[in-house]
Amino acid sequence: MYADPDREPRAQPRRALLLLNRRARRGAASIDGARLVLRQHGFELIEPEGDSASMADQVQMAPDIDLVVVGGGDGTLNTIAPALIERGLPLGILPLGTANDLARTLGIPSDPSAAAKVIVAGRTRRLDLGEVNGHPFFNVASVGFSADLARGLTAEAKRRWGIFGYGAAALRILSQSRPFTLHIDHDGKLEEVRTIQLSVGNGRFYGGGMTVEANARPDDGKLDVYSLEVPHWWHLIALAPSLRRGTQGQWKHVRAFGTTALKLTTRRPHDINADGELVTTTPAEFRILPHAIEIFTPD
Repeated sequence: MYADPDREPRAQPRRALLLLNRRARRGAASIDGARLVLRQHGFELIEPEGDSASMADQVQMAPDIDLVVVGGGDGTLNTIAPALIERGLPLGILPLGTANDLARTLGIPSDPSAAAKVIVAGRTRRLDLGEVNGHPFFNVASVGFSADLARGLTAEAKRRWGIFGYGAAALRILSQSRPFTLHIDHDGKLEEVRTIQLSVGNGRFYGGGMTVEANARPDDGKLDVYSLEVPHWWHLIALAPSLRRGTQGQWKHVRAFGTTALKLTTRRPHDINADGELVTTTPAEFRILPHAIEIFTPD
């Protein structure tokens, strides 16, 4: 039996660009323990001073580095994905955000020191990325309710209330949600639906622990799509347990399928939320980017 090359220890890198999002939910927390773990294992940490350049620009400009270590949440990771792809650098994650859905998907511990130990162990895994209108995403991109939630959930609410902030904002915004007409073009079919939300998943978890599909993996080469075509918003309350388990596709008013590409169109532009950030609007073209990025993961 052959070893999986994506799960083999890589040659130990030494020069690590360390980027911290201080505005993340736990961005002000000390990561001295994580720094100590990395340095004890021979890593040289390169930490930019000031915020004059974006994290993506810092990745692009940093000379002679072997990997990038990012302390932040899913939105932070989303912003640097294009630069990581372009430079072909592996990514180490210190989960400091609100939901940390990518870390949850990969089994990366929430404690920064424990997460640093995952990096120094040296095992990596190549993951797919989703892409919408040229914007890569790790977890899920959505149109409808989730995009409205991303717009309504402020950074201050995330820092103050954490994952509970999602629930409070969701109830408020959900009660105002109305179905809209969406055209879905995929796999040679064009479907017109009335939906409250359509989500396109690459990873497994999103939105603070919701599951896009029970068997989804971030390296399975496909996008998992579901559309919530419920008559009234309050049907989603009954759907909530299935949304957490990823079994919503079994419900009568939920359309679910797997694909590698699709296009969404609406009568007027609707925002697209990707990894918790508003990145583009409809019309939106999605595709899978197979094995596009390398990430340090546990055994």
